Amino acid sequence: MKTATPLLLPRDADADDRAPAEVPAPLDLAALLGAAQWQRLSPAIRRRFAAGHAPACYGGALDVRRSRIGWCFAWASRLLGGPLLDAEETGVPAEVRVSCDARGGVVWERHLRLPGRRGAAVVCSTKLRGPDGGLQERTRGGLSMALDVVVEDGALVFYSRCYFLALGAFCLPIPGWLTPGRCRVEHRDEGPGAFRFTLDMAHPLWGCTFFQTGVFTDPEE
Repeated sequence: MKTATPLLLPRDADADDRAPAEVPAPLDLAALLGAAQWQRLSPAIRRRFAAGHAPACYGGALDVRRSRIGWCFAWASRLLGGPLLDAEETGVPAEVRVSCDARGGVVWERHLRLPGRRGAAVVCSTKLRGPDGGLQERTRGGLSMALDVVVEDGALVFYSRCYFLALGAFCLPIPGWLTPGRCRVEHRDEGPGAFRFTLDMAHPLWGCTFFQTGVFTDPEE
């Protein structure tokens, strides 16, 4: 009596080689700053910027300013989704929504209720590690900055180093004279549950082009 020969099915050559897609590590500002600088920040700032933190929404109000040259940059930025605000207002109701994306970046959305405009003006950008390991900030339209991050007098401060257009995998440098100037963003504690956000852009030829500042509060737990 013959023994039945087992049927061997063709092996899927890729099946054993497949592995779950690697999820990028969340942006870690503590590692970028170094332990000594990170510890100079208040516990509240460290909590707001901790790697992989849960989504949060901060409410407050912003004063927004722009120069005449700033108006030109704001108008031109409409081609890139309007990341620069053309506004001169005080006490604009605003929300800052922060969340992590699937690529290891941190998404910052500022929703402003500007007088006389239908709906909220939304400025969205993502902070992430660039291919060289440095810090970058990219807007949805592609206008991007390479950033330095430091601690100054207890505040967390970001400085733009250069601007570029992110076009898929390609980065196109933008000459300095075609930018709104060096960007400085400061996050400073203002007491229990509150912080001040300040943004200013200063061009070496035209001076301050954009300025924003306002106090925001932590979400209720």
